[in-house]
Amino acid sequence: MSAVLRKLNCFAKAHHMYEDGDDEEEAFERDPCARGPFPHRAAQPWRSLNRVKGVEGYDALNALGETSEAPLPLDDDVTNGDLSTLKRKRFDLLVVGAGLSGAVLAERCSQELGMTSLVLDCRDHLGGNCYDYVDEESGIRCSKYGAHLFHTKYERVWRYVTRFSEWLPNDHRVRGVVPDRDGTPRLVPIPPTQHTVNTLFPDAEVRSEADMEAWYAGQRVFPADGSAPRNGEEAALARVGPLLYERIFKHYTKKQWDKYPAELDASVLTRLPCRTSTDDRYFSDPWQALPKRGYARLFENMLLADPRITVKLNVDFFQARNNGLLPRYGILVYTGPIDAYFADRGLPKLEYRSLTFDEEFLPDPPGGFYQTAFVVNHPAPNVPFTRVVEYKHMPNQPTAVKRGHVRSTRIAREISSAHGPPYYPVPNPANRALYEQYRALAEAEKDVCFVGRLASYKYFNMDQAVLNALEIFDSLNESGTLQPKRRPEDFGPGDGPK
Repeated sequence: MSAVLRKLNCFAKAHHMYEDGDDEEEAFERDPCARGPFPHRAAQPWRSLNRVKGVEGYDALNALGETSEAPLPLDDDVTNGDLSTLKRKRFDLLVVGAGLSGAVLAERCSQELGMTSLVLDCRDHLGGNCYDYVDEESGIRCSKYGAHLFHTKYERVWRYVTRFSEWLPNDHRVRGVVPDRDGTPRLVPIPPTQHTVNTLFPDAEVRSEADMEAWYAGQRVFPADGSAPRNGEEAALARVGPLLYERIFKHYTKKQWDKYPAELDASVLTRLPCRTSTDDRYFSDPWQALPKRGYARLFENMLLADPRITVKLNVDFFQARNNGLLPRYGILVYTGPIDAYFADRGLPKLEYRSLTFDEEFLPDPPGGFYQTAFVVNHPAPNVPFTRVVEYKHMPNQPTAVKRGHVRSTRIAREISSAHGPPYYPVPNPANRALYEQYRALAEAEKDVCFVGRLASYKYFNMDQAVLNALEIFDSLNESGTLQPKRRPEDFGPGDGPK
């Protein structure tokens, strides 16, 4: 498929990364076939809808003189996996998982209530799936577990995360290689916009939002009995009709979930944006940004400088528990897979999807970039991967990359799999019914708080994970117990795989 991409794009050399959104958008308008860098700000008027106007937030480590743009080296005492060296013999909280949910609860309970926490993680780094790093070979900031795009409609969440990092405005936009009416691959915005429809179907002649709505109205197919969509296929057909469904959604969904949309809950497809305007942003939330020095810095500021928080990496919670190595603690905060916690209860395992990353280092690509955009989706059934991510396009790259001093690039082709670390719960009636059995067990467990994506069998966006943890902390203040204030499904659908 890389040959198709090369044919699709004409490429211009990029000598530096643009710092100003207006300049970079104008540059792409002058040369729309430039390979990179892809503008990290949308065109007006959509750019102005992002309330993040410039660098916002506070990075305590940077303010104290830490100039590194990469994750900080961690002390051996943090990474050696040895619990026998703990200075405390008892902790108020034992937090399993150093991702967003666990980090927020440890930080809040320490700063507001003076509680001590031991944070364990079986991995060798902070941040869970948010973890990013600077690749030694290229100097490019990459995400170890796939692209993470922060966006939120919750002012409380935005105010919270800006306490631990500086943030740069970023309007995430996705392109897709999609066959047109004649089967010719075309590079178009996803989710579909007016430009998408006109490119794939030139006879559509969509020139306004009214035209687009009329085109959708002529395409949409609703359940024959007048009921609400019962599965993903019915939901997609009711939103965009068969032409876009077949080209963009049907086979991409099959690759991502190993199930066709008809086999999945309607919520999987109803969460997808559906535009009538020229707005090609993937998200419409009022705060959209990337951490200036990466997500790793967010967790470093949250956890490492707090004397009441102890972090131990390379520790398997279950092995440590079975071997009697855990210290005494008051409350267990568990963020891992809920079925793993109750593995001895005889219930079937819940179904998850995982991701593998086929990474490639390119020492001297034409123009310094591999593809036109940060994320390019490949919904066609004859391509094994779902999307290609080129991190070099991101505006929070290290200074050397932004100044054009790095010729090389690194890409990651994402391939969905049933094997590997659990990433996404598979939403269908059978899994939902099985999770309810696990939820009943969790609610009966004393002094254990199940929180986060895996423990709740619910795909949370990053901001939803933060808000959920903040609200659980609220419940501790209000009732003295660490328990969710609402059910996971009450947060609405997350983005899921993109």
